[in-house]
Amino acid sequence: MRRVLLGPPLTTKAVLRERLRKLVALPVLSSDLLSSVAYGPEALLTVLVLAGSAALGLSLPMAAVLVVLMLAVGASYRQTVRAYPHGAGSYLVASDSIGPRAGVTAAVGLILDYVLTVAVSVSAGIAAITSAMPALAPLTVPLSLLIVAVLLTGNLRGIRAAGNIFAAPTYLFLGAIGATIVVGLAQAGARGFTVVQPPHVPPTEALGVLLVARAFASGATSMTGIEAVSNAVPALRPTEWRNARTVLTWMVSFLVLLFAGLILLIYLNGLVPRPGETMLSQLAHHTFPHGPWYVIIQATTALILLLAANTAYNGLPRLLFYMARDAYVPRRFLQMGDRLALTNGLVALSVAAAVILIVSRGRTQALIPLYAVGVFLAFTLSQIGMVNHWRRHRKPGWRRSAAINTVGATLSAIVLVSAAVTKFIAGAWVVVIAVPALVFLCIRIRRHYDRVRQALSLRPDEGEKELTQELVPQQVRHLLVVPVARFDEASLRALAYVVSLGKPSLAIHVSPEDQEADRLRDEWTAWGDHIRLETVVSPHREILEPLTQYIAQLHDRSPDVTLTVVIPEVFADTLWQKILHAPIEKRLRKALRRIPGVVVTSMPIHLRKA
Repeated sequence: MRRVLLGPPLTTKAVLRERLRKLVALPVLSSDLLSSVAYGPEALLTVLVLAGSAALGLSLPMAAVLVVLMLAVGASYRQTVRAYPHGAGSYLVASDSIGPRAGVTAAVGLILDYVLTVAVSVSAGIAAITSAMPALAPLTVPLSLLIVAVLLTGNLRGIRAAGNIFAAPTYLFLGAIGATIVVGLAQAGARGFTVVQPPHVPPTEALGVLLVARAFASGATSMTGIEAVSNAVPALRPTEWRNARTVLTWMVSFLVLLFAGLILLIYLNGLVPRPGETMLSQLAHHTFPHGPWYVIIQATTALILLLAANTAYNGLPRLLFYMARDAYVPRRFLQMGDRLALTNGLVALSVAAAVILIVSRGRTQALIPLYAVGVFLAFTLSQIGMVNHWRRHRKPGWRRSAAINTVGATLSAIVLVSAAVTKFIAGAWVVVIAVPALVFLCIRIRRHYDRVRQALSLRPDEGEKELTQELVPQQVRHLLVVPVARFDEASLRALAYVVSLGKPSLAIHVSPEDQEADRLRDEWTAWGDHIRLETVVSPHREILEPLTQYIAQLHDRSPDVTLTVVIPEVFADTLWQKILHAPIEKRLRKALRRIPGVVVTSMPIHLRKA
């Protein structure tokens, strides 16, 4: 066998240079997580303010509970990184430690998470732009769709977000929001940390447990993207799992500081959600009334949100690839495009996100109720899987690790249930229905592929299959069939090809009347009558059905004979030329494929150029 080298082999040093340093891995893996502070705090306050401006005081204790949740889930994923040093997301962890169906359920949650990540990040990025330039507000949906199209085009062309591309915007965002928090706290300290009374907002809902739980679940969307490190452990430099845990610790620390700082500043400055401008924009205006800082904050916010959307373009196609490998989604998601991009996964993600943006009219707060269920479903199953992992392997310190994952699983399950129940009417019902429906669909797909594999296997469970006559090349008997619509060059080429093979052959012509059948027979005799011609008269001018029935009868009379139907097909160069030709050949192929023992092939006829 001849070996072909496509390029020089990579040395160990070259491979290590391709891996991410911690200072580069942080922005690459945290853009999704850190960008969520642009809409998470606002999502919490938007629900709280329904009970009136007086209820906004609950934002501080709720933020404290959310910080505890962030720390618990972050600590849980540190255990995942240690247990799976080669990288593992919720799909692999749940499949490995709970079972295949739990893995599929976690994967469905991640699929919804990725799709909504694109929709929410794009809509929030556009909201940051329209807050600074209100004149663009009517163009929210077209701008959102344009961004999705740009992301799709870039990823289809094989453009990958390199570390340096991610690093600058992420660090700029951290610097801008960090400066806002520091300056804002300094301003509040100068006035003795007195709380500015918010404008009066009359309550539209009673303050109760359900409203508080709904607000808490909305604020918990600030945690989306925390799983990114556990998926990307092999991308870091050695020792991979240690560096991954360090990066995860930094990510969670920055998330806690930004989230808590923004909630505190919003409370101290008496800001309330209002349509047409994000709360981050209000805070930036209030903190930096003059100078370029407001523009910098809005620009970096929009940029990191759009980069966060691009992380889904790296994650979802890879997840669908693994699911297709396990036969839970169509095998077409295994295919790569010309530039080594998982094209079908990219297109599916873009179409789904575009539909959601159109239906929601690009409003971020309309998408938040859909977000928490999928995210925390994956979190919960992953952490339950980790508990089972520690109990099964019982490595040193497994009890402590299992306890940490138990806390993470419990808190994630609480948020999952509260989000599903309290946000059900607000839109979470879509996800609550979609999850079991998609899981059922994935299982049906797997069953279909299992049946196909069993049917095609040469060694089924009941014993070794004897090679039948159809599987031995020397024993296959042929009959070549050529449908002839009219006596022209296309038919002659197909007939000449069939006769040259030296196998038994037959031509079939369907005529609407006897006179046309007689005329074709005369032309056939003049040609030389090289093979037998059968004519079928169809007075209702139906061509496809009589032809299909005749071939089916041929198969029924001689089921041990393989019928090869050679269809002459005119090949058109351009789209408008294809429209001018009736697609009866495609319809005939589709009808004949349902008959066992029939092989359908095309004889392309290329038109001579004038």
